[in-house]
Amino acid sequence: MNIPFFDYSDLFARHRNELTDIFQSVSSCGAFIMQDDLVQFENKLAKYTGVNYALGVANATDAMQLLLKAGGIGIGDEVIFCSHTMVATASAIAFTGATPVPVEAGSDHLIDVEKIELAITPNTKAIMPTQLNGRVANMDEILRISDKYNLQVYEDSAQALGAKYKGQSAGSFGMGGCISFYPAKVLGCFGDGGAVLTNNKSIYNKIKLMRDHGRGEDGDVTIWGYNSRLDNLQAAILNYFFDNYEGIVQRRREIATLYFDSLSVLDKVVLPPAVNSDPDHFDIFQNYEIEAFMRDELKKYLADKGVGTLIQWGGKAVHEFRDLGFTQTLSFTEKIMRSSLMLPLNMTITDDEVEYICNCIADFYND
Repeated sequence: MNIPFFDYSDLFARHRNELTDIFQSVSSCGAFIMQDDLVQFENKLAKYTGVNYALGVANATDAMQLLLKAGGIGIGDEVIFCSHTMVATASAIAFTGATPVPVEAGSDHLIDVEKIELAITPNTKAIMPTQLNGRVANMDEILRISDKYNLQVYEDSAQALGAKYKGQSAGSFGMGGCISFYPAKVLGCFGDGGAVLTNNKSIYNKIKLMRDHGRGEDGDVTIWGYNSRLDNLQAAILNYFFDNYEGIVQRRREIATLYFDSLSVLDKVVLPPAVNSDPDHFDIFQNYEIEAFMRDELKKYLADKGVGTLIQWGGKAVHEFRDLGFTQTLSFTEKIMRSSLMLPLNMTITDDEVEYICNCIADFYND
């Protein structure tokens, strides 16, 4: 078999007629920037996640930076984050003028809440957990710590649209969160795209100005801004896929169950939590990231069998990029990074292909 990690061309082929109609509709009326499709999508997104406000921006990195800036994060501040994340989490903090402070991941690959208090200093202003791989961190404990030390909470929820903790959606905790619509995301567009989610009216009003050069509806510029808008064509594509989002999430959870049922008998791999194994968590499985003994050898073996896999972020945690000024040693996070491997999980993969992948992994360890 030939099973790519993500088959973009197959995804387009399955929706060719509908997507072509969307392109023609948007293009024929010249509705490219800040038009009705964007407003409709923002309204859908806010309703789905249960927040008061959603704003489409150019990408999730911009969303994080705009959110932090609007919340007052800046020079002299420190923001605690989990090093098991994309560098974008830290760069969003750094570009506000604040200092990103990395801490360990826990066994669930999310921020280790027991390590947060150890990193707090008089300069700490906020905690920014990454809701990774479609799972939400222990927000009760994070909010308890933030209340104890009078800290703000922001969410890098780029990978977690629809994921929930105790019934509350990712991106709806604290000051707000961000969502990514990068093509490989559960809800992806055909380019870069992102959104800010917040219940805070002040933050909403600031970001609404900031994403469009600081301009208000009358054209007056009242604050320094950016050029970071989710274009209308991408919003129209997202509107289309969003109509079946619950079905998309359900299918991903079915695939994750197939992986778990087949691979849980192997003692050489550590799997994500099973679907419905924890009533506090509703996971959307943005990725299916396992920890594998002899990870690099397994990756090559699967490639030889036609199976595409991915090592997230090139196999390095953020604190390991020493040229950025980090000096921390986070041994457990480094262990995770040396063993983690993402298996194909997308809307084009079939049950038979999942079975083939699992059989290949079993054969590798049983040889």
